[in-house]
Amino acid sequence: MIRCISIRRVGRMVTFSFVGLTGSYSAAHGAEPGAGDPTTALSNVRLYVEAGSLAAKQADAWGKSRPADAALMRYIAGQPTAKWFGGWNSDIARDVRDATSRAAAQGAAAVLVAYNIPHRDCGSYSAGGAGDAQKYGAWIRSFADGVRGRTAIVILEPDAVAGSECLSASGREERFAMLKNAVRTLKSAGAFVYLDAGNAHWVKADVIADRLHKSGIDQADGFSLNVSNYFLTSDNISFGTELSRLVGGKHFVIDTSRNGNGGTSKAQWCNPSGQALGSAPTTRTNNPLVDALLWIKQPGESDGTCNGGPQAGTWWAEFAVGLASRSNNRTVAMNN
Repeated sequence: MIRCISIRRVGRMVTFSFVGLTGSYSAAHGAEPGAGDPTTALSNVRLYVEAGSLAAKQADAWGKSRPADAALMRYIAGQPTAKWFGGWNSDIARDVRDATSRAAAQGAAAVLVAYNIPHRDCGSYSAGGAGDAQKYGAWIRSFADGVRGRTAIVILEPDAVAGSECLSASGREERFAMLKNAVRTLKSAGAFVYLDAGNAHWVKADVIADRLHKSGIDQADGFSLNVSNYFLTSDNISFGTELSRLVGGKHFVIDTSRNGNGGTSKAQWCNPSGQALGSAPTTRTNNPLVDALLWIKQPGESDGTCNGGPQAGTWWAEFAVGLASRSNNRTVAMNN
């Protein structure tokens, strides 16, 4: 049984120890770059931490009954995590504006995920999206209205480019046109925009590069990798560096929320067992092409009704605390 806890901050690192569990995590969410740190578009951007997150509420609920697990949950709650938006938002402009305003009050940037592309996930666990291209265009314009005047990092449509092979040829071209328009619209509102490019082990770099060109990567700040997946940061850096060369030197961000153990041997993506938290979110990556390591997927959200999980996107506290508890006896750092 895990008992007792001590937590202390040393420079950019937070170290914690339990009886039976020790570890350390980077706590640099983006402030003043250190000497010698490469400068990127996000180097001076602070990332917003939501005070009333589900992880924070879970930590409070477990405070007396499960104090060690509550401490792990508080660590998760203390990290900046992206907020996802889709068809479930009844007033997208209002909801985005609320998120960006709360971040602005901290002097920080909100990380937002636009997730409403038509024919999303082609009928799988995360199926849904706007009804058609016209409705999607209107939704994106309202999303952009909520961003305007605030600092925001937008991850544009996870899986939409890499997963487009499930569409017909005309459907793919329509999707790429929608994404290109979305990039243009969000950039006009002042957002940092990262067009999602899948992950290091999905679509070959030359193929995804062609799709990104059609989807407006030239107007975006860059692309995102590993969203909601588990592959190692090092794998994604290697792939991202290769892909960057094919799309005009664009930078990229990596989702490290759950990649501490690098996934399974069979590359399971839906609630695989034995996984761990990855590097803490930061905009100081010591890599001139990597603008940020981000927790784009909330560590405690289910991938779908697989491996014992609830519906996709549903909070799953036991999965979250498992991710944290498995990050033991190691430093979760840039070279996962």
